[in-house]
Amino acid sequence: MKTIVKTLMIIVAVGTLISCKSTFNASEAMDVPDNRNAVYQEIISNPNQFNEFIDLAQQDEGARKLMMQSHMQMMESGKMKAMMQKNPGMKEKMKSHMEKMMDDPEMKEKMHKMMQERLDRNPEMKKKMKEKMMKDPAMKEAMMEEMHSKMKSNPEMAEKMMDKMIQFLHENPELMEKMKAKMKAHQEKM
Repeated sequence: MKTIVKTLMIIVAVGTLISCKSTFNASEAMDVPDNRNAVYQEIISNPNQFNEFIDLAQQDEGARKLMMQSHMQMMESGKMKAMMQKNPGMKEKMKSHMEKMMDDPEMKEKMHKMMQERLDRNPEMKKKMKEKMMKDPAMKEAMMEEMHSKMKSNPEMAEKMMDKMIQFLHENPELMEKMKAKMKAHQEKM
């Protein structure tokens, strides 16, 4: 009888221990605002965890899109510039993450489209950006190479660009004269 009681006591004790085992459910934990904020604070306060989180987010298509939209909004609002002035290390990290994103051809194309849409909506920004890019010889060279590559791969686009350029030159006679002079000088060198 004592053996049976001891056996039952052990079974009850083991059963109790097993039933007390807690299970973690991430979505339930994140439903509680205090838990969610605590998780966010833990991630952002630890640089290694934050970098790991960003790397994981970049692997998810939806998260990448959200990060890009947020990034573009911050750039437009001027918050990004202020943040980077306060934290030069952040500037380097952002540059590194942008380079990673630009290595992905699909992401690069999306970035170009988003930027083009924003520039089309804001002509002043477009003008400033063009001026800045034209002052940088390396940037100018890269733009020319990309434009030539696109023109070779898409003859229709090349023809449209030529038409637009000719129209632009006719609308700006002083620019037309400068271009003629450059072409003449170039021919004389040959």
